[in-house]
Amino acid sequence: MGTPIKIRENYKSLSGVEKSAVIFLALGEERGSRLMERLDEDEIRLVSRAMATLGNVTSNLVEALMRIFTERFANAGSVVGSYDSTERMLNRFLPPDRVTEIMGEIRGPAGRTMWEKMSNVNEGVLASYLAGEYPQTAAVILSKMRPDHAAKVLVLLPPAIRTEVIERMIQIESVQREVLLDIESILHNEFMANYARTHGNDSLERMADIFNRIDRETLGEIFDDLETVMPEPTQRIKQLMFTFEDLMRLDRVSLQAVIRRCDTGQLAIALKGAPAMQRDHFLSVLSERARLILQDEIENMGPLRMRDVNDAQAEIVRTAKAMAEDGTIIIPQSDDVDTVVY
Repeated sequence: MGTPIKIRENYKSLSGVEKSAVIFLALGEERGSRLMERLDEDEIRLVSRAMATLGNVTSNLVEALMRIFTERFANAGSVVGSYDSTERMLNRFLPPDRVTEIMGEIRGPAGRTMWEKMSNVNEGVLASYLAGEYPQTAAVILSKMRPDHAAKVLVLLPPAIRTEVIERMIQIESVQREVLLDIESILHNEFMANYARTHGNDSLERMADIFNRIDRETLGEIFDDLETVMPEPTQRIKQLMFTFEDLMRLDRVSLQAVIRRCDTGQLAIALKGAPAMQRDHFLSVLSERARLILQDEIENMGPLRMRDVNDAQAEIVRTAKAMAEDGTIIIPQSDDVDTVVY
């Protein structure tokens, strides 16, 4: 007696890949193949496997699936492309580290948004620029920047302009997305382009992003050589970089948030090879139960290659940077003086 034919008639029983497989089959070989050739190899492999194991799908289910598919297109109306919508879509089918990498490439050097870039602009240069802008525009820009850098810029504005800008910052409730996009476009095309030409900041950010991906031993040698010939740019690159050691500067709540987002096994590997002071700092922000579990995992872990430790630490750093970019946490700069003490 042969294996019974699987009959699929329940829409909810289909996974996302299986729904895609049904649509490809319903389109027919010619149109389906033209669409499938636009997928990458991994996607083709997933859809093909779903097709091969799909079994018999009832005509009612195919009709319902195609109706839902077309209705979603018909009801979509206009669409708005943005960093946020792109990142949400990527998160549906890619691992977080790959999403972070792609969004970093899209957003520009070091994965920084425009507002993060503005937070790294010299406060004197930025104050001079904002003094010539409408107070409302200056208020929006300062409201979107890091508070510590906004404070440095505010004190350098002429008193009359400063008061007017502060009044508008206090009154800001919500800014229309179209207005923000217009301001970002102006900052990118006019201010940041001129600033980069004058100060070379984009190239330093690009080098910081590259250096973040180099192992520490080699990086130490690079900095030793660079500091003798380019001391000031080298120091600026170090300030733009964010390393595993910099996680020590996070406040207690932010560090707890990063730890929750990380895989426990990966965190154990990262801390296994970290100095005792760093390991103790991470463990100190955990609840007693979570601390005991993580300690036990670290202690029972066998010998590790330093490369594995560096990879685990780099992944945790990428997670923290992604959380900073979406506003979940704030990463203080190395020269911050408002460190919280517990």
